[in-house]
Amino acid sequence: MRDDDRNHRRWWTLIVLTLPVLIISMDATVLGFAVPSLSASLAPSSAQLLWIIDIYSFVLAGLLITMGALGDRIGRRRLLMFGAAGFGVASLLAAFSTTPEMLIAARAMLGIAGATLMPSTLSLIRNVFTDERERQTAIAIWAAAFAFGSALGPIAGGFLLEHFWWGSVFLIGVPVPVALLLVAPRLVPESRDPKPGAFDLTSAGLSLATMLPVVYAIKMFAEHGFSPVVIVSAVVGGSAGFAFVRRQQRLADPMVDVSLFSVSRFRMAVSGNLIAAFGFAGSLFFVTQYLQLVVGMSPLRAGLQLLPAALSSITFTVLAPAVARRYGSFAVIAAGLSMGAVGFAMLTQVTADGSVALTTAAVIVLNAGLGASMTVAIDGILAAIPPARAGAGASVSETAIELGVALGTAVLGSIAAAVYRSELDDVDGVPAEVLEVSRDTLGAALGAAERLGGDPGAALTAAADSAFVDGFHVAALAASVALGTVALWALRIRLTGRSAPVEAVPVGAGRGS
Repeated sequence: MRDDDRNHRRWWTLIVLTLPVLIISMDATVLGFAVPSLSASLAPSSAQLLWIIDIYSFVLAGLLITMGALGDRIGRRRLLMFGAAGFGVASLLAAFSTTPEMLIAARAMLGIAGATLMPSTLSLIRNVFTDERERQTAIAIWAAAFAFGSALGPIAGGFLLEHFWWGSVFLIGVPVPVALLLVAPRLVPESRDPKPGAFDLTSAGLSLATMLPVVYAIKMFAEHGFSPVVIVSAVVGGSAGFAFVRRQQRLADPMVDVSLFSVSRFRMAVSGNLIAAFGFAGSLFFVTQYLQLVVGMSPLRAGLQLLPAALSSITFTVLAPAVARRYGSFAVIAAGLSMGAVGFAMLTQVTADGSVALTTAAVIVLNAGLGASMTVAIDGILAAIPPARAGAGASVSETAIELGVALGTAVLGSIAAAVYRSELDDVDGVPAEVLEVSRDTLGAALGAAERLGGDPGAALTAAADSAFVDGFHVAALAASVALGTVALWALRIRLTGRSAPVEAVPVGAGRGS
């Protein structure tokens, strides 16, 4: 009976650990819908608006590795509760912000709190579910909660924005942290590294100095292309990253065991996680714009249109562990990424006239495959890390996801933007200065077309829609090739190492003195 009670308690613990994932995924998808109304209310400058959108991911990405290592030392449940409290307070500050500066500060606080929540949940799962089969199922449910939150975010955000003020979208982030603070002490066991080394402030600083400039360079490249700021940021981040790796190789108790990356199966698991996040972010970036700006759907309608895709992601995410046990982890990663490649290939066929059914079908295929591959890749990363260092392992997984998200938007967005600008050439009846403004974004072009009105406005709308779709096609093709390439890598590992599970990574092998 005691064993049954402990077994049931584990699954109640999992339900609690999905709460932070649910709220973070919802929070990540609602802000984009609130930008027009918050811009009208707070009147931020273009630079301030950029910081409102980006500061969360900058801070989150910069602190993931540090927070994962900190949780190993002070206790993962303790860090989770600190993060939950911080997330709730920051959400309230964001909801009732009265100036752009206040909102930027609140978003930075959300990033700090988010950096504690994500690694804590995964590392606690790694320690609570010691059985391989149960752990795979638990991670699948965790990932399904993330997919569900991503789907629910646009629907909830669209409803709130149609009935309340822009700040209401941030209030989503208040009830769940409160519930977590109430139930976590009773249902979530504390865990930490039993023999933690001293917390290495130098490594923490180098981690921050790596991630912040790298993510900043990626995002600035997406906005403005190559510039001195992008190059300097990339060089600074790369140099700090090199120093971080060298330091980890010399330490007896490193923050991240970088020797794991010498093992091809571990590199594949991390790369599979990153490229799946790349596909998710890239598809969401384009499809939401296409449905709202080209097709003309409201935010709520667009969110509902993408609901079947979210359901497909949840379904394949939950089924992935069982398939992986039968056919192998890398077979699932290869098949899932291949489905993602097919989905992006389908998106190259959408038209400016409104291919809603084709778009929906493409995203269903894409989300199903990427959800399955990401779940198995996350489990592969965690399985390679000893339970005592689960926080550091979880932070590697989350860092790969954050980089994938940043790259998906930056790289694919830059490709599409370049095609859009080159395609939006002379339009009859449209003044040159109006056309120049219209080349910035599709939204700017549609705003200019509305102000022009008449035949010139209609011509500009048609030309901008066509240019956007052409850019969409090229970016989707590039994403399809990228996903297909990594899928072939996973298939090669599957065929050459059929019997070798991901867990067989020799932790600490090859570490320098």
